[in-house]
Amino acid sequence: MKTIRFPSLSLSRRAVLAVAVPAVAVLLAALEISSAPFAPSPLPDRIVANWTASPATSFSVTWRTDASVAQGFAEIAEASDGPSFEKNARRVAARKEAYTAGGRAAHAFSVTFEGLRPSTEYLYRVGDGGESWSEWIPFRTAADREEPFTFLYLGDAQTRIHAAWARVVRKAYETAPDARFLIHAGDLINNHDRDEQWGEWHAASSWVQRVIPAMPVPGNHEYGRGPDGQRRLTVNWRAQFTLPANGPEGLEETCYFVDFQGVRLVGLNSNEKLREQAAWLDRLLAKNPNRWTIVFFHHPLYSGARGRDNREVREFWQPVFDRHGVDLVLSGHDHIYTRTRLVRGDGAREGGTVYVISVSGAKMYEPDERPQFPKVIAGTQMFQVIRVRGDELSFEARTARGTLADSFVIEKRGGGKRLIEK
Repeated sequence: MKTIRFPSLSLSRRAVLAVAVPAVAVLLAALEISSAPFAPSPLPDRIVANWTASPATSFSVTWRTDASVAQGFAEIAEASDGPSFEKNARRVAARKEAYTAGGRAAHAFSVTFEGLRPSTEYLYRVGDGGESWSEWIPFRTAADREEPFTFLYLGDAQTRIHAAWARVVRKAYETAPDARFLIHAGDLINNHDRDEQWGEWHAASSWVQRVIPAMPVPGNHEYGRGPDGQRRLTVNWRAQFTLPANGPEGLEETCYFVDFQGVRLVGLNSNEKLREQAAWLDRLLAKNPNRWTIVFFHHPLYSGARGRDNREVREFWQPVFDRHGVDLVLSGHDHIYTRTRLVRGDGAREGGTVYVISVSGAKMYEPDERPQFPKVIAGTQMFQVIRVRGDELSFEARTARGTLADSFVIEKRGGGKRLIEK
């Protein structure tokens, strides 16, 4: 088919041509749509892996197409060193959700693979069941018992995602290619209703989050007011993530927990229903069989930026953290890096929690010197590598270039807990 181009047409000439020749009007409209930034197409894009509540035997994957794709499928097979694995692939029909973002109609598809073997490498792909498929993507299930592992944690991406954040998430993967998942502590984007920002976020993290499951929680910038004036979570959230629905009613996929190889990981939604989440968390941690407990959410208990204080978050949640011996809390929001020692809200000396704030994007705030923070780093894009091995949890905060900027170990011995500064 011969390509038709209109390189020198002014806007007025384009309008005249479109009126005079209806077929050309259709072609021009198609060209405009296809050239829109991050527009959906029949090919799967924005592919994101997520853990379920049972990471040893299942995982989820979500992807997007344009509205022309009526049905989606995913295939999975145990990995092999040759191409023969495809013969044993199992096909699963996807759940479809129609949504509109950025003025463009799209379909979100999601699948949860179940009945998998622990500690096993699989390959999966997603598509329409015909000619439009993703590549085969490697994925490894969790162990069904306590085993050492590594994961990554990032604070706010939010602004200049394509220009400045991409290098951070890629350097994080380069530093810890064995990471099993990636925690995002909210404000992944800046404007809840700007689909092109989500396009930048997916493009920047590229294939990394097809291989390493994302564990995000929403920040305040994932919320915005709709035409009715009500404040709501972005339509992109549940369309592009398939997270555990095991949290409080009304907070599905924004407040959840995952038990992973000896660690209970709890994501909270610090934007709403703080009291309800406190009660839910209290019940959840009262029956926690894991050695370690890590909680992550957007608004920090101890603010590190000048003029900020999330008093309600602290009042509702810190007593629960203290009561159940939460080990590590990861947050964002303040666009700075700060870290406490082991602290308790009631002032007791035994036990306690380390509270960390970090930022991975380009937006920076001025620090507020507070006695809780032995470590404060301003004006620096950061990523964090966390390793859990038996009685030790090691934490590394690194700059966008990979330079080690802060490091500590939490050690548990004989029923006690201590922090070792590195």
